[in-house]
Amino acid sequence: MTTTLTGSASVGNAIMRFGFLIVFLAFFVLFAAWNPVFLQGGNLSNIIEGSAVLMIVALGMTLIVATGGIDLSVGIALDFGAAFAVVAMKSYGMDWFGAMCAGLIGGSVVGIFNSVLVVGLGISPFLATLSTFFIGSSVQRIFTNGGGPISHRRMPEEFRNLALGDIYGIPTEAVVAFGLTVIYFLILERSIWGRRIHAMGMQRSAAIVAGIRVNRILITCYVVVGVTCAVGGLIAAANIRMFTPLSGFSYLLDAIAAVFIGAALHPRGRPNVPGTVLGVLFLGMVANGLNLMGLNFNTKDALQGIILVSALALAVAQQKMRRS
Repeated sequence: MTTTLTGSASVGNAIMRFGFLIVFLAFFVLFAAWNPVFLQGGNLSNIIEGSAVLMIVALGMTLIVATGGIDLSVGIALDFGAAFAVVAMKSYGMDWFGAMCAGLIGGSVVGIFNSVLVVGLGISPFLATLSTFFIGSSVQRIFTNGGGPISHRRMPEEFRNLALGDIYGIPTEAVVAFGLTVIYFLILERSIWGRRIHAMGMQRSAAIVAGIRVNRILITCYVVVGVTCAVGGLIAAANIRMFTPLSGFSYLLDAIAAVFIGAALHPRGRPNVPGTVLGVLFLGMVANGLNLMGLNFNTKDALQGIILVSALALAVAQQKMRRS
């Protein structure tokens, strides 16, 4: 009897410790069994391509959360990146390279504004970036006379290749997302600067006593995140040949979810790039699988929300078990 109870407890512990991975594989098998199209190379490629922009935004969110803050304006930085690039080409006749530079400048404006609020005025990251979100949303509505899209059907082919091109057969957007993932991994997991960021996030006062220039790092992080999200905006604009106001908001909640799923999976509970990647792929897989099931819009969104909440709860439970 005791052996049976011990064995059951061991199985239960194993399920809890590796629960999220089990859930990930379970949904993978479920979607594959429901619709054979799910396992086809073209569909798996669609999941990766469809997750590229979210991956880019989630990487930026990972960096900010690692500092102990949060950035609710990542969608605004994405929108500004797209808007600056499209307007640069359509209204000022810039070439593709100039338009890309303009887009990155648009994202950096958001990052600089956030750093002024957080570092210069001492406003909490939550309230500061929430203010940026409201201001940025209003600016977009005013500039577009109420929120109408700005299309540019004659985009240079080089710019459009950000979303529709490929590099040695691999979609360009996937290559860009992978490249940024590697860069962020090296920064956060393998550099002195990354260690200082994690030290800030875990205990800011101790980091200051240790001589870490917290404010300088925060300024740099917000600007880097703004530019990173602007890259996602460039890809989004290239994909549909237009700028759609407030479209970046759709990435905010998923980016936060991916980061916190990844953090809960880390032994120390800290934001990390591999965990964020796993979270993004999970969200992309669920969205794709539910679409293949042919569910109506409202049902799909409800199920996606339930799955996401369950995944977060399980990941948090795993984290608590590791600490116990």
